[in-house]
Amino acid sequence: MRRVALRWLGGGVAAVAVGAVTLAMQVPNAAAATNLSIGAGADGSSKASGSSYGNVIDGNTSTYWSPNGSTGQINVKWGSATTVSSVVIRTASGGGSINAWRLLNYDSGAVLASGSGTPSTINFSSTSLKKISLDITSASSAPRIAEFETYSSGGSNPTPTATGGGGNPTPTATGGGGGGNPTTTWPSSAGNVSLSGTKSVSGTFDGGMKTYCCIGDGSQSESQDPMFELANGATIQNVILGSPAGDGIHCLGTCTIRNVWWNDIGEDGATFLQTNGGTSYVIGGGARSGSDKMFQHNGNGTVSISGFYLKGTGKLYRACGNCTNSYTRNVKVDNVIVDDVDYLVGINSNWGDVATITRVRVLNSSSIKICAKYKGVAKGSEPSYIGEGWNDANCKVNKSDITYG
Repeated sequence: MRRVALRWLGGGVAAVAVGAVTLAMQVPNAAAATNLSIGAGADGSSKASGSSYGNVIDGNTSTYWSPNGSTGQINVKWGSATTVSSVVIRTASGGGSINAWRLLNYDSGAVLASGSGTPSTINFSSTSLKKISLDITSASSAPRIAEFETYSSGGSNPTPTATGGGGNPTPTATGGGGGGNPTTTWPSSAGNVSLSGTKSVSGTFDGGMKTYCCIGDGSQSESQDPMFELANGATIQNVILGSPAGDGIHCLGTCTIRNVWWNDIGEDGATFLQTNGGTSYVIGGGARSGSDKMFQHNGNGTVSISGFYLKGTGKLYRACGNCTNSYTRNVKVDNVIVDDVDYLVGINSNWGDVATITRVRVLNSSSIKICAKYKGVAKGSEPSYIGEGWNDANCKVNKSDITYG
């Protein structure tokens, strides 16, 4: 069999070499358009030795980025909002096979597309954003991404408003469901579903805005069962948790919680147990009627919370300060409203935790601590409070990003 070689000449023209003969042909695919990644920037969650973030935007398929492990995130970014509707992922040989992935609007945390297997061409509704992310949530081993190409269709599809950058959230009667502005209006239930035990979720579970109830006794007693247990890479969306809610939602690995509402926070609203160093997402939704923590982060990696509304509890987020394993944990909070809440986030500065906080509106909580720093300790002891941080190594937040009233 003769070897066939193909190279791009530009303008949708490819040169095909068969033996000593070279033919030019028109190829109608996304590569014929302008690759917006060329001249953009790139960063990510980690990089393996010998690889570089910039290799995915250099137009050279012989160079690549690879995460420091089987999961990770690679991002393409621009200095101003850019409309994107298609992505082409080109892989290099020698890397692991991708099992599951998500394409994210980094500004809002919204999932633009997701799938299984190694992605190639990904099409989605035109979106204006400053940063787009390929989140690899499962792979056989460290994959190799040679090019992360981005393309615009010229705005022929509707362009949703990006939630990143500029301005503070305003309470609205709608939104909060897909990473847009949070809403203080509670959703109407579409019906009731009785749970006799924990419901396991893999893939995507859509609750159709029904109320799921009930587990536990509504107290703060430890070791209550969760109402939902999410497998690694799972998504739960359009769900209302009734009262009592036990220990809410458990994410065994990285997960996405989209447009989920807690009538009762229970022991904790959601607990993140991931140990793969990836990012879990809370997009939209809201919660009320708690006494301690909404989001408990026991594993490692990052929890990203956007478009969320919280009323009447102790903390929006707490990085565990006395779990069996002492990880470095990160949290990103953007475009949220908190009402009658004591702390926004609590982190352990001695373990290198980092909180990145933007666009927060505070209601009825004049004494709230925005970024509370603690000294993490071994299991069996209680972490001690250090103080509140502003615009430092652990608390990346400016006072101008917090609006009161």
